[in-house]
Amino acid sequence: MARLCALVDEVGDLPLLRILLTRRSYARRMALKPRFDVRLATQVLLLQVAVVTLTLGIAGGALAFFSHQRITAEVGTRALDVARVVAFAPAVRADVAHYDDTGLPDGPDRADELANGQLQLIASEVQKRTDVLFVVITNDQGIRLAHPDIDELGKPVSTDPAEALAGRETVIDQSGTLGPSVRAKVPVLRPNSQEVIGEVSVGVSTSTIRDQLWTDVRTAAMLVGGALLIGVVGSYLLAKRWRALTLGLQPSELAEMVRGQAAILHGIGEGVLAADTSWKTTFVNDEACHLLEIDDERGRPVADIGLTARVLDVFFSADPTPTIATVGDRIVVVSARKVSRDGRDLGTVLIVRDRTDVESLTRQLDAVQLMSTALRAQRHEFANRLHLLNGLLHSGHVEEAEQYLEELLGSGPLGSALPGMDAIRDAFLQAFLAAKASAAREAGVTLRIGENTWVSGRLALPVDVTTVLGNLVDNAIDAARTGADETKIVEVELLQDGSTLHITVADTGDGVAPDFVEHVFTEGKSTKPDSGIPGGRGIGMALSRQISNALGGDLRLSSTGNADAELHGAEFIARLPGVMIEEEAQWVTQN
Repeated sequence: MARLCALVDEVGDLPLLRILLTRRSYARRMALKPRFDVRLATQVLLLQVAVVTLTLGIAGGALAFFSHQRITAEVGTRALDVARVVAFAPAVRADVAHYDDTGLPDGPDRADELANGQLQLIASEVQKRTDVLFVVITNDQGIRLAHPDIDELGKPVSTDPAEALAGRETVIDQSGTLGPSVRAKVPVLRPNSQEVIGEVSVGVSTSTIRDQLWTDVRTAAMLVGGALLIGVVGSYLLAKRWRALTLGLQPSELAEMVRGQAAILHGIGEGVLAADTSWKTTFVNDEACHLLEIDDERGRPVADIGLTARVLDVFFSADPTPTIATVGDRIVVVSARKVSRDGRDLGTVLIVRDRTDVESLTRQLDAVQLMSTALRAQRHEFANRLHLLNGLLHSGHVEEAEQYLEELLGSGPLGSALPGMDAIRDAFLQAFLAAKASAAREAGVTLRIGENTWVSGRLALPVDVTTVLGNLVDNAIDAARTGADETKIVEVELLQDGSTLHITVADTGDGVAPDFVEHVFTEGKSTKPDSGIPGGRGIGMALSRQISNALGGDLRLSSTGNADAELHGAEFIARLPGVMIEEEAQWVTQN
């Protein structure tokens, strides 16, 4: 019980207490539930690491592929440039033309001559200087005139020289006697002619390409590794941030909590409206939409969703004190409070309860109490009259008793209670005004019926009429009682026009201050001091105008005060259509 009381003191509101108890019960249930699944943060971390690794792997593969293509192209271009230089060298062209004209020597002297010839010397020197795999020079028959391997001199080349001998330069990846290589083949032209008399083939070993590629890959791998490390660290920090944002809850727990809270917040009988720290709506349940006459669109500024001024004041002030407000044709009680967790402000929650039925029942009860008070006074008065009549009869004064009885029959049951009451036929209004007159006398104020009063029908809506009339009379009595004038009078004038009832209430109070005229019907505004009444003051006049408007009529301040008039205080006029049942002809006949 002590813990429950502490919770009530902490929460201070029944709907929030329900939510808190539900959340604690849920947390206790989750603590007892075994966890066999991997935590969400770990899943996110592993998923992100996998994504980063896969992405970097694909990027590394693409980098290796395009690097291989680039290096191969660069090596091919390099080999082609070397081959062109050799093929267009005058000495090479002259020697190849010499062999083309005289032919190659026969027998074993061919290899020796070629090995000691100028072409072999040029090819060997170029190979050393350019660090290529080989430089091969052939005649127009594809017979090697220069080759790194002396034993291969004078023999046909191992790859097809047709493209070069046809006069076209080529770059191709082939494998020959010296192994796989990227080789460029350029035709050798006769001096001072375009005749093809041989070719020059320059090759770069593919191992050179692989070495350069692996160098680039190792560099890229270091970068990829660094990026992967950064990605893992970032994933870890993101997972840690995720845990902080989700309060350590798992997806299944979050889903169950959301479903549970949605069921609670949409199922309770109170309206709940929540806003974040920037005063944008984050949650609106169905009851709040119904009671406040707003939609459930989230993310809108609170000031733009259609709340009344009084509800907005309570919301912005985060006042936990229950405050009565009117919204449309409803009377609601609103309260608000700040919401925080671990010292961090999360926003504000507004709680709304419907008091329309309660207020309606209260007004009906007040009307019944007024009628009961009037009936008790009437019964007491009748008892006194019967005692007097009984005494006259017992003492033998029959004529005096008859005369007294005739006077009673002529005055009516409440005729002597308030002058001018005979102009009102409805018993409910008679009893109501008689009771108000009695309350006014207790406050030192005289309540009188205006000379233009005429009500021939009966009330169709007694609760609405007595609510408006009662608020006007109560305010007038209070104004007359506290006014500076010694003549403390309140005058009520009722005039029926068909089914419409016109009400005029004036008093001898100090009137309405000029700076308060525009706030007379403003909800929550009152000239009376705060008495600690739950919900505050400033409801009566706003409610009366609301009832009048709902009936199709109006309520207005016709005079703020007139020093020259007998009733120099404030004067209010109300028009209430459809509240009377016409029975004028029958009443006139009876009277």
